[in-house]
Amino acid sequence: MDPAEFPNLDPDLVPMIELLPDLGDSLDDLEGARAMLSSLAGGAEVDSTGVLVEDASLAAYDSPASVRVFRPEGRSGPLPGLLHLHGGGFCLGNVDLEHAVCVDLARELGAVVVSVEYRLAPEHSYPAPLDDCYAGLRLLADLDEVDPARVAVHGQSAGGGLAAAVALLARDRGGPALCFQSLDVPELDDRLETPSMLAGDAMPLWSRGQAIRSWEFYLGGRPADGYAAPARADDLAGLPPAHVVTCELDPLRDEGITYAQRLLAAGVSVELHQYPGTFHGVQIVQDAPVVRRMRDDTLAALTRAFTRGSTR
Repeated sequence: MDPAEFPNLDPDLVPMIELLPDLGDSLDDLEGARAMLSSLAGGAEVDSTGVLVEDASLAAYDSPASVRVFRPEGRSGPLPGLLHLHGGGFCLGNVDLEHAVCVDLARELGAVVVSVEYRLAPEHSYPAPLDDCYAGLRLLADLDEVDPARVAVHGQSAGGGLAAAVALLARDRGGPALCFQSLDVPELDDRLETPSMLAGDAMPLWSRGQAIRSWEFYLGGRPADGYAAPARADDLAGLPPAHVVTCELDPLRDEGITYAQRLLAAGVSVELHQYPGTFHGVQIVQDAPVVRRMRDDTLAALTRAFTRGSTR
């Protein structure tokens, strides 16, 4: 892509934009997109020193899906728990792609991290992926080493939308209780009518066209309710405090900002970070100063949430 098309782009991100093809129609070849991501998952080995990793079934929680559990070694007493939900437009992604991220979260937060291998659309449309994520929360809250007062949910992109939906379900079903929700560039609104979405046909990595296809896959022809698309939820009162991340050059920007504002209006404590000059999926440029700042801000917010909720 031509960086000149994005005059507000952070200068440290220019080299990556120059390498990116136009991915606006990438979901039209879903199998090709999945194959490409699978090849990435087989890359460099992850140093998991200090973290115990195991896979577990969700059959006991009425879900055919599975989870990967990351436990920090050398930690005693009740530990915080973090439910991690991967992105991918509801139709891409898996726990292998997020393995390194979850190892780092478990190590740096000293938390038990549960990453959900939720079923993907369009083969499994709503509510199947959300049901799997909620089942993962139930498993996390039931783990003996997890402090029930310090359970949080974190997700990016579609995972951020699922994280918001899990928070709504946990409130409306009477638990498991969440102390925090971390929504990173969340995909929340199937109506696709915000200014950033309407201007998003040629944005890096994520476009309005991809968003349209993503919601078509996820909804499977049925109308969205407030759990499928949390932006449609009428009542946001009583939800856990939130950390919301948005990127300037992202079609999802405005729905994230609007959701944060609505949470505030409903009496929910919110920390909103809008990062200038960044684009959806910018985390692939791991060494860029703005990306390091994004990562540090999220870790700091989760650390504060777990410290506030500590019973020790």
